[in-house]
Amino acid sequence: MKLDALINAKEHAAKFMIDDITKICTTMPKRDPGSEGEKMVSEYFKKICLEEYGCEKAEVEAFKEHPWSFFGWMWITFTLTLLAAALCFFQVGVLSVISIIFTVIGWAICLIQFGAYIPLVDKFFPEKTGHNMWATKKPSGEVKYRVLFCGHSDAVWEWPVNYALGGVGFEGHMVIAAIGTLFYLAIAIMQLAGVNPETVHSLCLWGLIFVPFEIGMYFMWSWWDPEKDKRHIVDGANDNLSGCYMGLAVLKELKEQGIELENTEFGVICAGSEEAGLRGSMAWCEAHKNEFDDVPTFIYSFDTIYDPKFLMANYRDLNGTTKTDAALCDLFMKCADELGISCSKGMVPPLGGATDGAAFVKAGMRSASITGLNHKLENYYHTRLDTYSNMNEKGLADCYAVSCKVLEYIENGYMEGK
Repeated sequence: MKLDALINAKEHAAKFMIDDITKICTTMPKRDPGSEGEKMVSEYFKKICLEEYGCEKAEVEAFKEHPWSFFGWMWITFTLTLLAAALCFFQVGVLSVISIIFTVIGWAICLIQFGAYIPLVDKFFPEKTGHNMWATKKPSGEVKYRVLFCGHSDAVWEWPVNYALGGVGFEGHMVIAAIGTLFYLAIAIMQLAGVNPETVHSLCLWGLIFVPFEIGMYFMWSWWDPEKDKRHIVDGANDNLSGCYMGLAVLKELKEQGIELENTEFGVICAGSEEAGLRGSMAWCEAHKNEFDDVPTFIYSFDTIYDPKFLMANYRDLNGTTKTDAALCDLFMKCADELGISCSKGMVPPLGGATDGAAFVKAGMRSASITGLNHKLENYYHTRLDTYSNMNEKGLADCYAVSCKVLEYIENGYMEGK
């Protein structure tokens, strides 16, 4: 089966994506994790999938979460490390031991909560209800394969430092703050090792250079009064309504062109609360464990499809710690090459966070992560500049075309035995 008509509609599909994303951003509430806006857009996606795109099944599913925990861990970590720094000035053995313990606990929370996305401190933050939407469309014949395209429907609290200074300033701030915690950890160890007290005191004073950066970590995300002032929630047009619309646009074009896949069940997942640490996709995996073992099921997770120069198949996800499905990434690269579309082989790097694909992989599902952003963060990422007026039609069109080619290959049995 050939899907050339679907592929050739890439400009039409991209214009549709931008128009519909504009409608969401201008007519619906902000979509921070666990918000009414997140629920509302999920209901909207369910409606169009059932009423306009020919899906036999579409569901909106609620899940419990603690969305502030994903960035709120910084408050715990840096409170502990600032206390650890203060204890170093006393130069008392037992206080030096406590300083070391505080720093180690702080770093453990960082590595577990952010590095691995494990919900270690979630219970310390308010509970909310998030929402996922997913929908599927049956083929005309026997279901032999299943393909799900995933994006996330929520949007993030703004990162003020990234808006003001860009990614170099944002990541530089974090790195300097982290060095400051390790600097005072080294001082505490030196105290226990019996280093000259005057030298230790001098180093403690020099370490004060790092303190403003550590205090600044309390304000790395716009947590202040988000319920009353929604200006601190970004539109999230690129990150990540663009990812949601990769699948929705395919469903729309299939319906409008009267194309029915013969053996592939195609569907979309619009996960909620990715910006709260993949909580929506994790909840979806838990709710549907072993449900898709009947036929080979492949999930492509799309995140921030923006600049065509940076279209990328990510062979590792979740701060570079998690391998995605290499065969699915290879297929995406192959299809891009056949269409003459630039696509790089890469990874979501350390400090780069994760896509929903990481949650599917960790749940034992076959998933690839596709991104369209510069991993050296630009100032639109997680800021007020991520809006419907700042989208890239070519970036959307290229990714859509490659994704349709991927669907064609899977429909024709290419992944059999791979």
